[in-house]
Amino acid sequence: MDHVTGKTDSTELEIGDILAQKPYGRVITMHGAIHDIKEMSGFSFITLRKKDGVVQCIYGGDFDLPPITEECTVLVTGIPKEEARARNGLELTLTGLRVLTRPKASLPVKISKAKMNLNVNTTLDLRAVTLRNLRERAVFKIQEGLTRGFRDYLEKAGFTEIHTPKIVSAGAEGGSNIFRLDYFGRKAFLTQSPQFYKQIMVGVYERVFETAPVFRAEKHATARHLNEYTSLDFEMGYIHSFYDVMEMETGILQSMFDLLNREYGRYLAVLKIELPDVSNIPCIRFDEAKRLASEKYGRPIRDPNDLEPEEEQNIGRYFKEETGSSFVFVTHYPGKKRPFYAKDDPTDPKRTLSFDLLLNGMEVTTGGERISDYDEQVAKLRAKGLDPADFESYLMLHKYGVPPHGGLGLGLERLTMALLGLDNVRFATLFPRDLNRLEP
Repeated sequence: MDHVTGKTDSTELEIGDILAQKPYGRVITMHGAIHDIKEMSGFSFITLRKKDGVVQCIYGGDFDLPPITEECTVLVTGIPKEEARARNGLELTLTGLRVLTRPKASLPVKISKAKMNLNVNTTLDLRAVTLRNLRERAVFKIQEGLTRGFRDYLEKAGFTEIHTPKIVSAGAEGGSNIFRLDYFGRKAFLTQSPQFYKQIMVGVYERVFETAPVFRAEKHATARHLNEYTSLDFEMGYIHSFYDVMEMETGILQSMFDLLNREYGRYLAVLKIELPDVSNIPCIRFDEAKRLASEKYGRPIRDPNDLEPEEEQNIGRYFKEETGSSFVFVTHYPGKKRPFYAKDDPTDPKRTLSFDLLLNGMEVTTGGERISDYDEQVAKLRAKGLDPADFESYLMLHKYGVPPHGGLGLGLERLTMALLGLDNVRFATLFPRDLNRLEP
């Protein structure tokens, strides 16, 4: 009788293992996919693609090499050595190669190029292939690091990770930008935000967070909008003001970037990215930000209640020129453009105790203090033209008591796009969902 023990010991090495163990001069075993083949006079360069990068391999005719093509998966043996000119400073002289699987067809595009220079539709139509390109892979390793930094910081700050429903009975933000479902004959929706549940859980754990998809039925076809994206959310109780939420986010960003610099340097190098300084982030009121950007760049203020994309860009540009910061918090947004749970500023009821965070002139976060008083929340719902009866389960948290609290939602794809200087948010999304795309 056999037994499964959970042990997964393997003699096959990864790139990180070789760099750490330095088994130079000894025969080792590695697996991977053939990323590129270059035939030279008397020898061949074979690039082996692995989960943590690529290894330059040399075949010099010392054994019979079986027929291979790009994307064959293989098991190789070889002798590693340090080679400063090779990627990762590592080169492997092959002593053997066994083909594990073979592709049925040749690649439709050359993924071994540093930049494939494909248009967005071709890139996405061939996503299963184009994601194998080293630059494309680097984008999503950076995204992994951002998520890890978010989670690590909040866990250390005493937050509990939660997982909330994505099929809901009411929209968290009202409006028409919500996907409707037939839920066994009942009206239901795909969630726009975990907002209701985050607030409910503040009454349970005080501090909670979630990383999960959210859905917006917005008929936008811009380079910055998606209909499904990943939101990094947190909510925290017993706050003194919504500035506590901004301080928490600044700490999160510092955690993210510290982790990226420590553990993701090779991917930053592939993308040629230097992370911005987040030691402190400027903060300015909404109306003042609009005025300064308008005066400096000569663009008239058209909408007094919201920021247009060009205004966001000008505000980001202003603070980059004046302070050197790539980030800026814009606070005290007008209530007309904020959801019903946003707490009004008691000194100016037309404004809310809320904020957006802009990175390189693009909004990546919306947050603020929430209403914690039952009567105040009911009145705000009615003022927004909503029926409190439709929000009975949500209002339970106000009815039975909840501490002063606030939180935010940080768009992972937007953050990745702005941080890496990508010109379309779809390049920061593994498998985008927009007005026209349901595949792959």
